[in-house]
Amino acid sequence: MTLAFIDIGFLDVLDILLVATLLFTLYKMLKGTVAINILLGLVALFLVWKVVDALQMEMLSQILGAFISVGLVALIIIFQPEIRQFLLAVGTTNFFDRYGKKFGFLRGYFQGKFEFDVDAIVAACRRMSEIKEGALIVITRQNELGHFVKTGQIIDATISTDLIRNIFFKNSPLHDGAMIVTNNRIKAAGCILPVTKKQVSSRSGLRHRAAIGITERSDAIAVIVSEETGKISYSTKGDIEYFITPATLQQKLIADLGLGNQQK
Repeated sequence: MTLAFIDIGFLDVLDILLVATLLFTLYKMLKGTVAINILLGLVALFLVWKVVDALQMEMLSQILGAFISVGLVALIIIFQPEIRQFLLAVGTTNFFDRYGKKFGFLRGYFQGKFEFDVDAIVAACRRMSEIKEGALIVITRQNELGHFVKTGQIIDATISTDLIRNIFFKNSPLHDGAMIVTNNRIKAAGCILPVTKKQVSSRSGLRHRAAIGITERSDAIAVIVSEETGKISYSTKGDIEYFITPATLQQKLIADLGLGNQQK
């Protein structure tokens, strides 16, 4: 496509679309955090620098240019959590995860049969919700979370509703920590997780903040039962959905774990 004063080719359009996609992805990741204000400030400073440079204001241009050059190193330090989250998102995304629902037989062929006792977790959460027992269950996917497993008590037992409830019983010494589940086994309980630094809803307690924090840093799924209200919440990719029903919890786990028709 050629205009009178602009020559735009296919690669130019592709370049614009890729940059727009990248910027939109970064915005979604930074939205609601202090980092978004810093990023906007840096963009504004860069634009001022380009305007000053175009006006040939050499002294101010050199000062801003030097500041921006040093700022690139500072940028990496300031945005370390966000950069890690972005690289994690890229590294854990593949064709079969994205299209697994449409080509489930291919996923099974390449990854092997995957089984997970969703019913046990849903039943435990339903009962804990009814009696207002707080709980935080983290289900790993591709990232094993070995560092966080070591902060708790190793369990290494098959998932069961009774075991989950006993761990989160109010007088249990493991009640206040997180349970980490990997490959249909409870790996550890009483684990310490990082809490999110972004602004969250006032309805969020420490468990909710920890759930968002661990899902910001990994591809894990976090299920929360509020000790105050008994409500169930669900967190993935640094986002959280409050007050879901046990039926919705079951649907989400089946979908996000790629179980398809393996569960009833």
